[in-house]
Amino acid sequence: MPADTDRTARNGLVLEEFLPYRLSVLSNRISQSIARAYGERHDLSVTEWRTLAVLGRFPGLSASEVVERTAMDKVAVSRAVATLVRQKRIRKTRDKADKRRAVLKLTPVGQGVYEAVAAEALACEDALLASLAPDERDALDRALARLAEEGLPRLDQTLSGRAGG
Repeated sequence: MPADTDRTARNGLVLEEFLPYRLSVLSNRISQSIARAYGERHDLSVTEWRTLAVLGRFPGLSASEVVERTAMDKVAVSRAVATLVRQKRIRKTRDKADKRRAVLKLTPVGQGVYEAVAAEALACEDALLASLAPDERDALDRALARLAEEGLPRLDQTLSGRAGG
């Protein structure tokens, strides 16, 4: 979105300039490109890979906690978990402290897939970021962090103010 554009003078929403749309399209294109690569080599969907990745970083989460950390749809995560359990890539056990809670951990097979795909994902990230100068990478990182830390709460506040009024 150009900084000098007067949004109120425009004739409605220009979708291709709308930040959420731009971020979504870019994210989808990147995910689809990477998914084609690891999907073919490792028989993984995007949701399955993200579930493996989060469990590789944070072992012992429940499916609900995977949903929270990834912002993925709970039905999609449930399907991914079922597939990964069936493929013996993750193990689902009862939490010793809370028998109502099922915890998920990578199996040795899942750990191997995670390590292979993680290396490929990092190579893809390097290729993508190679188009940016180091200072641009730093600025992007700072901007994304600030949007997550400050922008999302402001958005939620704006939306909750409109919902009540």
